[in-house]
Amino acid sequence: MSRANAIEVSDKQRQILERWISNQAGTSYRLVERARIILMSADGTSNAEQARRLGVDRQRIRRWRVRWGSACEALVAVEEQGVRDKDLTMRLRALLSDEPRPGGPCTFTAEQLTRIIAVACEQPEDCGRPVTHWTPRELAFEVANRGIVEAISPRHLARFLKKTQSDRTGASTG
Repeated sequence: MSRANAIEVSDKQRQILERWISNQAGTSYRLVERARIILMSADGTSNAEQARRLGVDRQRIRRWRVRWGSACEALVAVEEQGVRDKDLTMRLRALLSDEPRPGGPCTFTAEQLTRIIAVACEQPEDCGRPVTHWTPRELAFEVANRGIVEAISPRHLARFLKKTQSDRTGASTG
């Protein structure tokens, strides 16, 4: 098993990270955890020991150790330019923040989704549809026909309604 590389943390960086840890009420849990990971890594604590102490998996420790290591040179360069503590704090916060998740942005607004649910609660016969129950295809056509959305696939609509139903009943969809 190979030993993880130690990472470097300057005195200024350490002060900022320690301030986040000591001010847990004003700092997000994730940021506090990541600050602990960085400081423990800089102090030479193994990934396995950190995982045990923090109650997380070693992959999480490794991920933040690697991310910090890849930004280390840039952080040193910024500090050498005499950046203010406030600016360094913002850079560290950005470095230890979540990266954007995969997938596209939400296609529909909350208002559109609410209106789709309202249509789904109506009787299809009252809307002039020749069915007794909504099918995803019929409902997708109706909400597009009303101009609620430009288009929505029946499959996407079915998944959305299934999730909405399970959220209301507290059931798990899995």
